[in-house]
Amino acid sequence: MRLIERKQVAEVVRRAVLSLAFDLPDDIKRGLMEAASAEESPRAAQVLELLMENARIASRDRVAICQDTGSVWVCLEVGPDVCVAGDVMADVDDAVGSAYVEGRLRMSIVCDALFDRSNTESNTPAFCEIYPCARAGARLHVMLKGGGSDNASRVVMLAPGAGRQGVVDTVVSCVREKAANACPPLVVGVGVGSTFDKVAGLAKRALTRPLDEPAPDERTARFERELLEAVNATGLGAGALGGSTTALGVRVLTAPCHIAALPVAVNMGCSAMRRGTYEL
Repeated sequence: MRLIERKQVAEVVRRAVLSLAFDLPDDIKRGLMEAASAEESPRAAQVLELLMENARIASRDRVAICQDTGSVWVCLEVGPDVCVAGDVMADVDDAVGSAYVEGRLRMSIVCDALFDRSNTESNTPAFCEIYPCARAGARLHVMLKGGGSDNASRVVMLAPGAGRQGVVDTVVSCVREKAANACPPLVVGVGVGSTFDKVAGLAKRALTRPLDEPAPDERTARFERELLEAVNATGLGAGALGGSTTALGVRVLTAPCHIAALPVAVNMGCSAMRRGTYEL
C-alpha cells in the first residue's frame, strides 16, 4: 500500500499555484481558439482574441492571467490502494502562502466571512478536502477560483417531478441571470443528486474534467451536449456581449439521492479556468 505524505501534497500544491496563475490549461486555450474560429459575431470574436492574447502575455511575462487570483481549492482523490496520513493537508497553507508571495499574486481571503473581513495576507486558508474513490492511485486536483465565478453559482432543491427538464431549466436560468458577472465563455459544472451539502461539491469536482476528456458514460455525454447547446442558445456570448459561445463546455456529475429530492448545483468556471490534476 502506498503512503501519501503531507510534504508531497504541499509541494505539488505550491508548484500548481505557480503554474495555474500564469498558464491557462491547454484544453481551455484550444477551446478559446476553436470558439474564435467558429464565431460569426465580430465583437465576440474580438473578445475571444483578446482573451487568448491575455493568456499569451501572462505566460510569457509571468504575470497573473486575471487580477482575481482566486481562492485555492485542493481535493485529494485517493483509491483503495493508498494510505493517507491524518495530517496530509497540514502543510498546504504554508505552500499556498509561499507561492502567492513568490508569484506576487493578490491575496483575496478574509479572516472570517461575517465577523472579521480583514485580509489574512497569505491567501489562506486553502479549502481542502479528501475524496475516496474506487480508482487506484492518488490524484490532487487544484483550482484557483475567482470570486466572480463562484458568486455566479447556485444550489437548488428541486421537486423530483421537475426531472431532466427541471435540471436544464435551472442551469439555463442561472446562466441567463449570472453568467455576465462570471467572465464568459464559461465552463459550467453541474452536480445532480446527493444531499444539500454535497451537491455543490459534485458541481465543483465536475469542473476538474478537461474539455477534451469525454464523460465516462454515454448518458452523461448526451446530457452535457444538451446542456451546452441550451447554454449557448442564450446568445450571451463571450464577455456577455453577444455571440454563439457562452460556454466552452458543460461538465456533469450525478449521484444517488433521496426519493423526495432532486438536488441541483451549478458552479461556473470563468474564461480563466485555472485548474489542474496531478498524479501523486
